[in-house]
Amino acid sequence: MSHLRDVLESRLRAEFQPLHLEINDETARHAGHPGAAGGGGHFQVTIVSAEFEGKTILEQHRMVNRALEDLLGGDIHALGLNTIAASHWDEAHLKDEPE
Repeated sequence: MSHLRDVLESRLRAEFQPLHLEINDETARHAGHPGAAGGGGHFQVTIVSAEFEGKTILEQHRMVNRALEDLLGGDIHALGLNTIAASHWDEAHLKDEPE
């Protein structure tokens, strides 16, 4: 596990107390990409939090970007976000459970 991935996880857990958090480091898949030349990482994040309740997707993404703002454009070159309010996560998982 990379140090930068650990930093992302620590910050997101502290800021959002997520019910679910997945962080995929996709940096190796972008070797040769102009942005990767500067050493910036590429990450895909799925985060489920009650902090996102009542917020639009844009507001949710801005919240995450604020929590990581000092890393964006430097240590992190690309950040894909899938943000989900806790109530929506519960609804999705209840549909998947057998009766």
